[in-house]
Amino acid sequence: MERNAAVEELLERFAAGKTAALARAISIIENGGAGAEAVMDGIYPRASGAWRVGFTGPPGAGKSTLVNLMTRIFRARERQIGVIAVDPSSPFSGGALLGDRVRMQDLAIDPGVYVRSLASRGSLGGISNCTDEAADVLDAFGKDLVLIETVGVGQSELEIAETAHTVVVVLVPESGDGIQAMKAGLMEIGDVFVMNKADHSDAEIAAREIETALRLKTVPGGGWRPPVLLASAREERGIVEIADTLEKHRRWLGESGRFAAKRREILFARVRNALMDRITRRLDRAAAVRRLVEEKMDEVYSGRMSPYRLVRQLEGLVRIDDAPGGS
Repeated sequence: MERNAAVEELLERFAAGKTAALARAISIIENGGAGAEAVMDGIYPRASGAWRVGFTGPPGAGKSTLVNLMTRIFRARERQIGVIAVDPSSPFSGGALLGDRVRMQDLAIDPGVYVRSLASRGSLGGISNCTDEAADVLDAFGKDLVLIETVGVGQSELEIAETAHTVVVVLVPESGDGIQAMKAGLMEIGDVFVMNKADHSDAEIAAREIETALRLKTVPGGGWRPPVLLASAREERGIVEIADTLEKHRRWLGESGRFAAKRREILFARVRNALMDRITRRLDRAAAVRRLVEEKMDEVYSGRMSPYRLVRQLEGLVRIDDAPGGS
């Protein structure tokens, strides 16, 4: 894709380490379109595979406070850190309702930390549609650790597993979060479980429930068995232990070869999702598809044709398997 003079200038300033260029690049990518692709084409080769740690869990579990504390600890360990906080979207502007500078003002002045809020914009997976790209941009800018906080939508946050190398599931004892985590499938994607608000009388019981459930999970020989840690983000208790456990998981990822494998999985998922999005948009614009749907919907509505039969007819308009190299 050809790049215009404005994109070239942006890429030059980005390569020179200008924070304003980083902010502008993420904004362009968040808005999407041809400009976003041109920016990513120029930036992506600079990405080296930063460690991505995702924080997910129910709303109010203390994810923001925990991410803030993890950022402080890892900065003290000389990490260059990018933080992506996915926030609910404004119904009016489509922008993030909570601002990154509001939540992490004390970290925003640190040149080794860059914090960015992304609007979920209706995404049901707990993350923004451009979270992957934003993480790549931070990686290319020299951040070696990217912390991603999901929006906190309860039972729909499994997409973080396709974005992060390490997934931290943050829970609290009240409201039956342990049971909700099991129902939501978070037990399958978590690498580290944190039972926050450890001062709560039911915290240890809730942690044991999670541990019992995790023991039923099959872990291959030499595999990683997710630990359950008790902590109090508000009182800053158990926080260093969480950071140490994350470092341990990072070492395991490297030693086992899972870090490289996970990066390939993340990239494969991104290519697949981007392809499906592009196909969907093209189908939405295709006159033949719209015409067939309009002609046949009365038959579907009346029961003379099943939705699946109509889908098969639509499928006939898009013969991907007849493309060169197809089966």
